[in-house]
Amino acid sequence: MYHCGPTVYNYTHIGNLRSYVFADVLRRTLEYNDYKVKQVINITDVGHLSSDADDGEDKMTKALRREGKSMTLEAMREVGEFYTKAFVVDLKALNILLPHEMPRASDHIKGDIELIKILEGKSIAYKTNDGVYFDTSRFPEYGKLGRINLAGQKEGARVGVNEEKRNPTDFALWKFSSTAPLGAVEAREDAELTQNYAEKESQLGFESPWGKGFPGWHIECSAMSAKYLGQPFDIHTGGIDHIPVHHNNEIAQSESAYEKPLANYWLHNEHLILPSGDKMAKSGENFITLLTLKEKGMSPLAYRYYLLGANYKTPMVWSEEAMEGARNSYEKLLAHFLSLGDKDGKIDENYQQKFQEKINDDLNTSIALSLIWEVLGDQKLLKEIKRATLLDFDRVLGLGLANLYAEPIPPEVQKLSDEREIARKNQNWKMSDILRKKIEGMGYKVHDEVLGPLLYKL
Repeated sequence: MYHCGPTVYNYTHIGNLRSYVFADVLRRTLEYNDYKVKQVINITDVGHLSSDADDGEDKMTKALRREGKSMTLEAMREVGEFYTKAFVVDLKALNILLPHEMPRASDHIKGDIELIKILEGKSIAYKTNDGVYFDTSRFPEYGKLGRINLAGQKEGARVGVNEEKRNPTDFALWKFSSTAPLGAVEAREDAELTQNYAEKESQLGFESPWGKGFPGWHIECSAMSAKYLGQPFDIHTGGIDHIPVHHNNEIAQSESAYEKPLANYWLHNEHLILPSGDKMAKSGENFITLLTLKEKGMSPLAYRYYLLGANYKTPMVWSEEAMEGARNSYEKLLAHFLSLGDKDGKIDENYQQKFQEKINDDLNTSIALSLIWEVLGDQKLLKEIKRATLLDFDRVLGLGLANLYAEPIPPEVQKLSDEREIARKNQNWKMSDILRKKIEGMGYKVHDEVLGPLLYKL
């Protein structure tokens, strides 16, 4: 499996992270069905402009300017390493299994050049004043992923205007440094500093047979997937916005070069949509990070629970109210699971079969979640059987149940809980709320159930 990874010029927002939760559930489901999986998530740390149109501001140089770094490849690598580490921290917080390979684009320039040479040798790549381009007229199936209708395509409608291009859909395989767009340089009081940045940016790049510059975003993925997985490989995933341009470009260059399919299956997740109707995007600076959620008292795994409540192909409108509901449900799940004790039991085969049917039905995670509550509410099942069955489900859902353990409740916390239960029975809701906050201040959560309060450590 190959998954389009992040461009590491900023923190990864929670909309981006939906892609990796989806990829993780896919991997876990395959492994649950006894498949052996090799998973690759790439890191784009060079060569990605702000749009798919081979124009606009380069995201990595944008980060260098934003953070006052020198305009050098070394500084670009440093920024990339910082945000790559932050990305890995987010993956771990969401209980996402780390991929077997996480290659960086900057380490695979040689592979990019070799692939472009193959295309050039077949007269599919051609050179212009600003770079080397792929001639889409040489690939009759261009746009086949998603059945993109290219009839009547006008210059500038999907790619940057360039009079030297042979076709409107042609895309850059390599962009020259001296002609690479500098992007919008914010007005500065120091005009000399602004000019200095622009001049250094125009000199930045890697050496190639065609001239100094950067690989195109699309060629990077083709080169890295071929190196680590071969061609064809089984499954390629990404956000739904990758279909029209990025993934069709990958297919065109890879299949033209090696004359065989790039991937056997393509799966795409939908966006996390803001209430305004816009997708969450780093480029618009309108994003929420996992750290933001943590600062609001929401655990990353509660966000994972939130995402599992919808199918990966369904757009989700971000709502703090819905997230709060997911947090409450997740915390209630933890409390119930801890109440089952730590005795090992046998998995209930009937529920296991139901779960397997649902999760194998195009990763139907919302129904799979509902089965958790069905198991917990089944009075016929022993606690140890419930526990074993939920742990089996969690091999796919990844909600961290296996990492939980029941700690003895400190006497002072238990005393507050007992006092709170008396206040509740006396309908003294004000005192009940005061005591609940004291309990939470000591690092514990209380859930009120029919059989009494459930306490667990936050």
